[in-house]
Amino acid sequence: MIIRDIVPNQITTLCAPFHRFGYIKIGSRATVIKLQTGNLAVFSPVSLTPEAKTKISQLSTSNPPGKVQYLIAPDMEHHIFITPWAHAYNPAVIIGPEGLPEKRESDPSTKGTTFHTVFSPSNKHHTKITPEFDAEFSYEYVHAHANKELVFFHKPTRTLIQADLIFNLPATEQFSKTSEDPTSGILTRLFSAMMNTRGDMLWQKRLLWYATGAKDRAAFAESAKRMAAWGEFERMIPCHGDVVERGGSRILNQATAWFRDAY
Repeated sequence: MIIRDIVPNQITTLCAPFHRFGYIKIGSRATVIKLQTGNLAVFSPVSLTPEAKTKISQLSTSNPPGKVQYLIAPDMEHHIFITPWAHAYNPAVIIGPEGLPEKRESDPSTKGTTFHTVFSPSNKHHTKITPEFDAEFSYEYVHAHANKELVFFHKPTRTLIQADLIFNLPATEQFSKTSEDPTSGILTRLFSAMMNTRGDMLWQKRLLWYATGAKDRAAFAESAKRMAAWGEFERMIPCHGDVVERGGSRILNQATAWFRDAY
């Protein structure tokens, strides 16, 4: 695991190597935000290793002290490690998209976790989490995405946090403590060539338009416009690939441009 303070005492990432389908090196990343109250919000929890527990303890006791108060599963895929985190930091407010609680209950290895806030198309515009959380975050439920993405914008640091909406491959940081080259392998090279944030991002735009966002393009466009209204920002933290420190809003708007232009 690679643990890094992106913004000291405000944003910490927990990274690890991960192979999609066992072959494609995309990495994994949890993002921990220390709220101004001292409480912690953990987005897309990864394996709760001893190193991760130690870091969480340090963050919890740093000034102002707090506790793990929020566990966020940002889509239908990034939820596996919610269970051990929920057991270790009970009671925490657990947040996710519609359909995920039912998906987890159907699997004996993940059943038994109570979700406190579940986003749906009908409630997304008026759902609130808690006053302390809402004071620091704007969020959009991109229900038109195939993975049902929850995207969060941390206003104090102007940082976008998202899971599978945009990739920034190769996963250099996430494989930096392994002996593996994050660009090796024909499938990894092919996928990385498509799923990066360089240039006009043509292949990511195509994937969103023709595949993951194709089911309801009008609804996807509405979400894209709501996210664009958050204004300019530099930093974007994806689950897969390296953290973006420059041009985050440009990348977001570039990736979703076809939807906003069409509707």
